[in-house]
Amino acid sequence: MERVDVYLGLGSNEGNRDLNLLKAVNLLDQAFGTHPERISKIVETPSWGFEGPDFLNMCLLYRIPRKGSPEEQATEILRIAKDVEKAMGRTEELEFAADGSRIYHNRIIDVDILCYGAHVIKTEALTVPHPLIGQRDFVKKPLLEISKPEIRNAFPEIFD
Repeated sequence: MERVDVYLGLGSNEGNRDLNLLKAVNLLDQAFGTHPERISKIVETPSWGFEGPDFLNMCLLYRIPRKGSPEEQATEILRIAKDVEKAMGRTEELEFAADGSRIYHNRIIDVDILCYGAHVIKTEALTVPHPLIGQRDFVKKPLLEISKPEIRNAFPEIFD
């Protein structure tokens, strides 16, 4: 069975941040029917884009069976990520400033799709690789820690 490497970024800055990350990994394991192949170290960083408590962040690599087109499966993974966030009590708070920039908030959990194999995916709901990886050391460093050479070679601009 053909498999695809799915890289996810997790972050939490509310409540018991360590427990939130652990619970999110367990929920993702259940949804994917497997454990991560690789798990980065947890890094603590100041909130990014707003004033709030520090975040704990980590990256995961799941190797899951390939199903359907990359766009279809990545959209399904996005649904799973949002379901995990909702199950943990996150409410969607998309707000935008007058200049069109996104306003960020504290969150019990954030689950982002960073990479779906070496595919570039652009749909109305999803852009993969995640467009802000290069600007966020709290994602970039843990992702570099667990990434395979194929991903680093496919997206050198992320890792420079």
